[in-house]
Amino acid sequence: MEEGQESHDLRLAERLAELRIGQGWSLEQLAQLTGISRATLSRVERAETSPTASLLGKLSAAYGLTTSRLLMALEDNPPELIRRAQQPVWHDRETGFERLSVSAPAPGFRAELISGLLKSGATISYDSPPVDGLEQHIWMLEGVLEFTLDGHCYRLEAGDCLRFHLHGTSSFHVPGPQDARYAIVISRP
Repeated sequence: MEEGQESHDLRLAERLAELRIGQGWSLEQLAQLTGISRATLSRVERAETSPTASLLGKLSAAYGLTTSRLLMALEDNPPELIRRAQQPVWHDRETGFERLSVSAPAPGFRAELISGLLKSGATISYDSPPVDGLEQHIWMLEGVLEFTLDGHCYRLEAGDCLRFHLHGTSSFHVPGPQDARYAIVISRP
């Protein structure tokens, strides 16, 4: 494992344990809320395994936080200018999904901007939104993405933009042959 990735995994594990303990939940209670096994939650909190995007989606829904807010604690004094080197990247090793937090969530701001890269053939599914009614805008930069929202599939190609309020299930699928690169603006209701 790369040293930078290992350090990031440790920080994420600590963050997830802090959130659970802050809620006063046992691993068993969190397992019941999320449908994730107690053993898996324990391994994630000990940084023995890296969570998938779908697993983070379930944890986000349990805590009522966007994935960005789940991944990182909010800075008290966020910078106005965020240089590329300051933009954290998270990788889902199972799907090859790369999530770049271009403009991370911050106090006083309702929106955030992320960039996603999903490999050809990959699928990520979410059972429920982290926050009901979350406003999202997906702007396709490269490739093709099949985005399914509550059973309705949208085929997005380079230059297309889909905007919606997230209330139910959703999934991202890249039919290929090219990887899909896109930007997502997320705004809390």
